[in-house]
Amino acid sequence: MDVTRPPEVARQRRRRRIAIGVGVLLLVVATTVALARLRPAAPTVEAGTLWIDAVKRGTMLREVRGIGVLVPDEIRWVTALTEGSVENVLVRPGATVTADTVLLELSNPQTEQAALTADLDLKSAEAQLEVLKADLEKDLLAQKSATATVDADAAQAAMDAEANDALAKEGLISSIIARQSRLRADVSAQRQQMEHARLVNSEQSLSARLAVQRAEVDRRQTMATLRRNEALGLKIRAGVAGVLQEVPVDVGQRIGPGTNLARVADPARLRAQLQIAETQVKDVAIGQKADVDTRNGIARGHVIRMDPAAKNGTVTVDVVLDEALPKGARPDMSVDGTIELERLDNILYVGRPAFGQDQAKVSLFKLSADGAGASLTPVELGRSSVNTIEIMRGLNVGDRVVLSDMSAWDGYDRIRLR
Repeated sequence: MDVTRPPEVARQRRRRRIAIGVGVLLLVVATTVALARLRPAAPTVEAGTLWIDAVKRGTMLREVRGIGVLVPDEIRWVTALTEGSVENVLVRPGATVTADTVLLELSNPQTEQAALTADLDLKSAEAQLEVLKADLEKDLLAQKSATATVDADAAQAAMDAEANDALAKEGLISSIIARQSRLRADVSAQRQQMEHARLVNSEQSLSARLAVQRAEVDRRQTMATLRRNEALGLKIRAGVAGVLQEVPVDVGQRIGPGTNLARVADPARLRAQLQIAETQVKDVAIGQKADVDTRNGIARGHVIRMDPAAKNGTVTVDVVLDEALPKGARPDMSVDGTIELERLDNILYVGRPAFGQDQAKVSLFKLSADGAGASLTPVELGRSSVNTIEIMRGLNVGDRVVLSDMSAWDGYDRIRLR
């Protein structure tokens, strides 16, 4: 049979059940909070796959690097002087040529005929000059002869006048005869002056007429020279010593005046044209030292020019070489160039991390003393070079940091190494 329990017992049992429930609830809450505060387990990374470098103190050489090509200091394009057709290509690219080496032969019958006609016109003008010179000299001689006759007549008249004057004073002849003699002497003297003036005028006229004909000869000489040069220009010569780099025409091709027929360059005088990223070129200046790697050797040089504008994210920098080129260097060869910006003494520096730019704040994994793990450490970077970067804050000499791309572990502040 059922036994009636007192009410106090029932209340105690309910209180005990409530206390147990509250305790269990508190235990669950405490366990949840504790689990939430636990850090995730550090991932394990193979140390051999990471790029690790130690922080150093000393001199860091700031450099920028770019790729480029070797180009000749002097390039000569050989052009056509006249219209014509390519008859023969005598020299092919790569050959060594002198200034007088004939590279191509052109043909143009009109040019050759014009040169022959100009030579004939010149000979005709020269012959006309000789004929004119002979005619003028003959006329001048006739004028000189007439002048001499007038001089003699004037002298004779003057002597007759003097003699008659003396006779008239002695009363041997009348005064009228003396005055007539004096009149003839005066007239002869005037004719003498006129003839001398006419002689001078003839000499001046002769010089002027000869000058006109000589000018015509000079004009035809110039035309003949021009036409002969055009005819000689049908044989295309290099003009300078060097290596023939390009012949952009073929046999049978019709070309016009000014067409580029060949390119000649001096292979011993080359410079490097480097493409430097526009973000790095701000510190490059004229005169800075540079190393040019041709993959057959390294030549020293210095910066001589920078393009004023960027193109496709790069700026062209010209480097002239101060040393002899390594063997095998030739125009249009691909090269690597390194430009020395400055030397920074007594600074902290480390290898350049995968994602580290000038004057930036980054977080790097710094290895523990035993090398078994690494923790994320904020680092302030300074000036950078090609492979190194300055440490402003966050690291000390001897600290080892991971420089590899660690984006796969962005969610962790520590890793284990094995």
